[in-house]
Amino acid sequence: MREKNDLKLAVLIDADNIPYSNIKGMLDEIAKLGIPTIKRIYGDWTKPTISGWKTALLEHAITPIQQYSYTTGKNATDSAMIIDAMDILHSQKVDGFCIVSSDSDFTRLAIRLRESGMLVIGIGEKKTPNPFIVACDKFIYIEIIGDIEKQQFPSKNKNVSKKAIITPTPVAEIDSIDDRFIKLLKSSINDLADDNGWAFLAEVGGLIIKKKPDFDPRNYGFPKLTPLIKSLNKHFEIDEKGVENSQVKHIYVRNKK
Repeated sequence: MREKNDLKLAVLIDADNIPYSNIKGMLDEIAKLGIPTIKRIYGDWTKPTISGWKTALLEHAITPIQQYSYTTGKNATDSAMIIDAMDILHSQKVDGFCIVSSDSDFTRLAIRLRESGMLVIGIGEKKTPNPFIVACDKFIYIEIIGDIEKQQFPSKNKNVSKKAIITPTPVAEIDSIDDRFIKLLKSSINDLADDNGWAFLAEVGGLIIKKKPDFDPRNYGFPKLTPLIKSLNKHFEIDEKGVENSQVKHIYVRNKK
């Protein structure tokens, strides 16, 4: 069975609807999920509004696809991305797609790709409409990715002009942990629990993503699921079991009565 990190991914980026400031962070995030074997970005490169992408394309070997805007107010890049996605699908060269856009027009594309057995990962801003989010297997908000290296070392290369330095997108406000979210956690634990109520936390995380594709502990200010659950000790209890001859720990969670 192929490991998740060996999955070949086609990364298709909508330059008209995505800021270029976090491109390194986006590609690092994608690398956690698979190998980006195809990297293309679509837009009308005659427009000054997307000129900021040009430096990022050279740095990260992303192929720009020119798509002229034939009509004012219409996004011609959508059609070009959709046609390319279907061509790539039928070429059978990838295991999944990463659609980088905040545009709901890609909802039907995401659904069609999943119907063909493809893994579909969406990346977009918090303003992304919900239909596109739920059409993906997993959806990641750009605001939680960030470009840590450039935040910490913006002038690391002294030969780079100030104009060339990319300013990271500010981190969005942290989502609140409300009763609805607690119910989601509890129901997911119950769905996977054994006779004693314990569920393997890794499996719980996977089930939550199936129910809520945009779930990510970072949305709530936590780097991983474990510290998020531990912060909710009023509702859940944790049991960590060490693996023999290994530093790995299996973490189990149970709803408190």
